[in-house]
Amino acid sequence: MKNDKHILRRFYIVAAVLLLVFFIVGYKLFEIQVVEGQKYKEIAQNTVYKNFTIAPNRGNLYDTNMNLLATSVPKYDIRFDAVTVSEANFQQYVRPLSSRLSEMFGKPASYFLQKLKKARTNKNRYLLIATKLDYSDYVKIREFPLFELGPYKGGIITEQYTVREHPLGRIGERTVGFGNVGLEGAFDEYLKGRKGQRLKQKIAKGQWKPISDINEVEPVDGYDVVSTIDVNIQDVAHHALLAQLEKFEADHGSVVVMETKTGEVKAISNLGRAKSSGKYYEKLNYAVYEAHEPGSTFKLMSMVAALEDRVIDTSSVFDTENGVVRFFDRKVYDSKRGGYGKVSAAKAFEVSSNTAFAKMIYENYKDQPERFVNRLYNMGLNERIGLKIKGEGQPSLPHPDDSNWYGTTLPWMSFGYGVSMTSLQTLTFYNAIANDGVKIKPRFIKQVRDKNTLIDSYEEPIVQGSVCSVETAKKLQDMMKKTVERGTGSNIYNENFSMAGKTGTCQTEYWIESGRYVSSFAGYFPADEPKYSCIVVIHKPNPNIGYYGSTVAAPVFAKIAQKIHIDTPIQDEFLSENIQQNLADSSYEDYFEISKKHQTVMPDLRGYPAMDAVSILENLGMRVKLIGDGKVIKQSVKRGQKINKNQQVNLILS
Repeated sequence: MKNDKHILRRFYIVAAVLLLVFFIVGYKLFEIQVVEGQKYKEIAQNTVYKNFTIAPNRGNLYDTNMNLLATSVPKYDIRFDAVTVSEANFQQYVRPLSSRLSEMFGKPASYFLQKLKKARTNKNRYLLIATKLDYSDYVKIREFPLFELGPYKGGIITEQYTVREHPLGRIGERTVGFGNVGLEGAFDEYLKGRKGQRLKQKIAKGQWKPISDINEVEPVDGYDVVSTIDVNIQDVAHHALLAQLEKFEADHGSVVVMETKTGEVKAISNLGRAKSSGKYYEKLNYAVYEAHEPGSTFKLMSMVAALEDRVIDTSSVFDTENGVVRFFDRKVYDSKRGGYGKVSAAKAFEVSSNTAFAKMIYENYKDQPERFVNRLYNMGLNERIGLKIKGEGQPSLPHPDDSNWYGTTLPWMSFGYGVSMTSLQTLTFYNAIANDGVKIKPRFIKQVRDKNTLIDSYEEPIVQGSVCSVETAKKLQDMMKKTVERGTGSNIYNENFSMAGKTGTCQTEYWIESGRYVSSFAGYFPADEPKYSCIVVIHKPNPNIGYYGSTVAAPVFAKIAQKIHIDTPIQDEFLSENIQQNLADSSYEDYFEISKKHQTVMPDLRGYPAMDAVSILENLGMRVKLIGDGKVIKQSVKRGQKINKNQQVNLILS
């Protein structure tokens, strides 16, 4: 009896526990399904379904003649899911797959065999096989043993993305830019397009299948941007600068070529020396960001101020004495030993006399130095240009109210010491003088297009006021012309082609070490009817070889000017008389279309993967024939040669 009661009691206890468990489980199910149902539905939804961002195709960046400066090409990463493949297929194909991978990538077959087997053992579902493949290699690898069975039976996982290619290579690389740098950064708002969104369902690790969804948003491709850069002028500027940097073993340098009337920047080259190799490359955008003491090129600004304030005339005479003039406890020296004697203001400009300029400015402004500085400020020399390209340097001009203003500041400012400007800011002022005093803002953009549809045009020059009267500008034009004819720039004088400008030689980093200079030349050409302005600035040439602006920088200016002069008008040589007449009679939009249809320049595609080269040429409207496999080793049309739309180009691959 007692045993029966004991058994019954145990039964009740077990039943009570089971009932409690039932109620707990029931409550938990109720809580999960009803109370927190929405929460867990969202978790499940996010695990199985996910919204993916779809990147748009970035627009192309062109030069003024529709030559590609930057374009997007597809690249592929290949991965391997070692789990989804059946054991039979893995054992049958792993060795032939390893052999084919060995042939493509140059590593032993045993390396890939071990790698694939290890992935199988470790159940790796995302093994990296290859990265940054071009389209032709991608097509090959997906036909390899095992991979040819597809993603589910063969385990191949393909990830496609785009990269930015520069058909010009490293020429103008910092100008073209990348990310938020250069033209790419300046016009990103047009180039980038709008991202899309697509819902996908997870079907395996790392694999998602697109599904239809009413909330799907298609990406909008970026617009194409036509810049003001001319690849022909860019090429000339690059090589002229490079040759001089190498000759004088300089640290770095820059060149800017600008169209005088429009402010369109036709070329901007920036080359710096690599510490390891000593080779020069597009290191930084020195012309835009690097503010430095301009030296004697600033004498143009001083002369404009003095003439506008009517404290001198071009015939005013100044005694250079023996080439050394003392101001307080410091001395100003002329580059010519013994000085130039008594010279007019115009002659002082031609021979670039420091002593004459120091006297000119000090004697006329010493009692009111703010009058001189305010005149410079009124010319806008203390302000940035306001470029679209990011990183423009801040010019600096001391003011008498500054704590670091000294008695010697005024005379030293007269010849460009104690002030700082970027190369492009200096050129903008010189360009204004060539324009009879009218200041035009430099610009890098010509058009924004959606394929063949014009979205926006930037043809009109941006006038930023006047820096001086027409009378003063005419006087300076004559001085700069004579500087080349018989002054410090006479070594580049050419009786068959007129140029005007000013040399500059300035010590730099003199607080660190003597013998460091900045050599420069700024001006325009032709002298009488200017079409282009140009500045050349070369930092820290080897002083044992040469350092004067006339010797180091001016020859680069002359080489660029004469080459442009010889090649102008370059396109007429390649267009039929009928097309030339169409161009002459057309509006700008029609001119753009005619030029695009009939003319471009062949890029150098040697070394490019086949499909990258095809993408570039097809963007130029050309037909391409591929001979062989691999990368381009030869092209039927030489780099720089003029080509027509729909022209066939043969690419030999290896």
